[in-house]
Amino acid sequence: MMLDSMRAEEEAKIKGGEDAVAWVKKELCIGCDQCTIVCDDDAIELYDTPLASPIMEVEVNRKARILRDECTGCKLCVLGCPTDAIIMIDR
Repeated sequence: MMLDSMRAEEEAKIKGGEDAVAWVKKELCIGCDQCTIVCDDDAIELYDTPLASPIMEVEVNRKARILRDECTGCKLCVLGCPTDAIIMIDR
């Protein structure tokens, strides 16, 4: 119960609204598509990028990108990201 309370406090501190926009830390993004699923504004797209590992060969490595004009600052993508790769920044 205490962890749920701490998580709720953290979520409440995340800025959002018209003055904020989501930002993807691409080094943490795993391309899982969760953010695009929860985004009601179609403000996120996935793009292909080379994998930055010399020991693994992967045909498709995807990362999320925020479309700033479409982003309403609702924070759903931040809450849905399993790796905390998405943050809110000032618009």
